[in-house]
Amino acid sequence: MSRARDVVDVVARALASQPDEVDVVEYERRDQTVVELTMAPGDLGRVIGRQGRTATAVRTLAAAAAELDGLRVSVDFRDD
Repeated sequence: MSRARDVVDVVARALASQPDEVDVVEYERRDQTVVELTMAPGDLGRVIGRQGRTATAVRTLAAAAAELDGLRVSVDFRDD
């Protein structure tokens, strides 16, 4: 479990109205780590934010945390 995954998990749970529905999965694809965030459909909009600003901030925080571990990271947002 990387620091990037932990950062995404903490931020998503803080923004979600249903924090128990937040699921963060981490896996490797090619030469980078992928952090996949799944939330309740109504909460996904809160994490993406207006014009994607919050999503961009989450991706930036994850990239900074991954750099501490010497990794490259990509954050994917999914709704169920």
